[in-house]
This record gives sequence, structure tokens and C-alpha cells, in this order.
Amino acid sequence: MSIARLQKEPLTNLPFYEERVDLAAAFRWTARLNMHEAVANHFSLAVNDDGTRFLMNPNQVHFSRIKASDLLLIDANDPETLSGPNAPDPTAWGLHGAIHRNVRHARCVMHVHSIHATVLASLADSRLPPVDQNSAMFFNRHVVDGHYGGLAFEEEGERCSQLLVDPKVKVMVMGNHGVLVIGDTVADTFNRMFYFERAAETYIKALWTGRPLRVLSDEIAEKAASEMDDYPGQAERHLSELKAILDEQEPVYRN
Repeated sequence: MSIARLQKEPLTNLPFYEERVDLAAAFRWTARLNMHEAVANHFSLAVNDDGTRFLMNPNQVHFSRIKASDLLLIDANDPETLSGPNAPDPTAWGLHGAIHRNVRHARCVMHVHSIHATVLASLADSRLPPVDQNSAMFFNRHVVDGHYGGLAFEEEGERCSQLLVDPKVKVMVMGNHGVLVIGDTVADTFNRMFYFERAAETYIKALWTGRPLRVLSDEIAEKAASEMDDYPGQAERHLSELKAILDEQEPVYRN
């Protein structure tokens, strides 16, 4: 049996092993893209039907070191969560717990302070206009939170979760804060987070030129967004390729 195959076989009794592997890969690749922030930021993935049990990164561990076995299994309805020995970051609990309790279609939640999305969140108008194909992906599919209320403890998390009740809205630009992305799976959410950061980078750099922007019409922007909503298999293949690279270069992420 080849070494590569042995590395991929789940020699573990960990619950939700494949989901853990996908999430660990997303953490490590986010660090490679420099979209993380020190030992802050957090991702979560629901593992039961109503979304109230979810995997999340442990408190204050660098994204580049996270392994499948490190991920916490959390119950969004357990008020004792923060009192346990493996308690998550309080702001991660406040934000992700509220979303998983209140937004059932948010199966996976990724929150980062990536550079260009955070620059966008710092502008007086934090909407992302459809200036290219990537930004058109998010036309009528993102919301701006203009009422930052401090660190995302439980009250702030509850407030933010209400901005995601429309199933069409997949991205929240958190004004004065960062960005939060939701999706159906790790692959779906990571792919969306990646493209939002790329789109924000293009828009911010276009603004730097000081020249007029070529903004798509609403009709074409919605057409492009709908086409990309239905584009088959790209998100899954994107994550699969990243895992293949990690399998070659740092397979410990699967442990």
C-alpha cells in the first residue's frame, strides 16, 4: 500500500473525521494565503441536522498548526460551554454559536480579518460593486453590518446573526471589523471566502487608481452571479486540490 494512501486513510475513531479533515485543510490554507490574523479568527461547521452541534477551532491556536483532532465539538445550546477546560474563544462562541442557533442554512461559518475585505469594511460605503467577474459573484448576495458594537460576545453575535436570515445572503461585511462567510459545506464556504477577498482586492486597487470604475449593469451582474451560483463542482474541486497539496507537503493536518 502506498504512503499517500496510508496518509489518507482515517486511522482514527474521531467523530466526523472527514469533516474535520476538510476544516483543518481550510485553516491551513487560509494561513498560507495570509488571510488569518495571529491566533484570532474562527471557522465552524455544523454536524447535526439543526446545526446546533458544530466543530470549531480551539482557542488561540494558529491556523497553520490546526489538525483534525484539535477541533472542538460544541453544542450551541449548552450554556456551560465557556466554563469547560477546552472552552472556545468567547467571541467565537458568541458569534458562531448565535449563527448556528438562529440560521439553520449556515452550515459552515468562516470569519476572518483578511486585509482587503477589512479595508472594504473600513470604508463609509462598504458595499462591493460588480466591477469584475469575481465581484459580480456577490451582487445582491452580501450584506453590510453598519452597527459595529464591539467584540462579538453573545449579544453582538445574536445581533449579527439576524443579518443572515435571507438564504440568498452568503457574506456579511462586518463594518469596522472584517468579513463573515457562510455556506453549505467547508468547500463551498472556503471557496466563497477566497473569491470575496480576491474581489475586494481588485476593487480596492481599482479605487487606488483614482480613475472611473467600469461597473456592470444590475442585469448583467445578476446574470453572472446566478451563473456562478449554479457552476458545477468548482468549490469541491478547489478544496480537493488544496488537500492534495497538503497531503504531499504537510499531511499531519489529517491527524
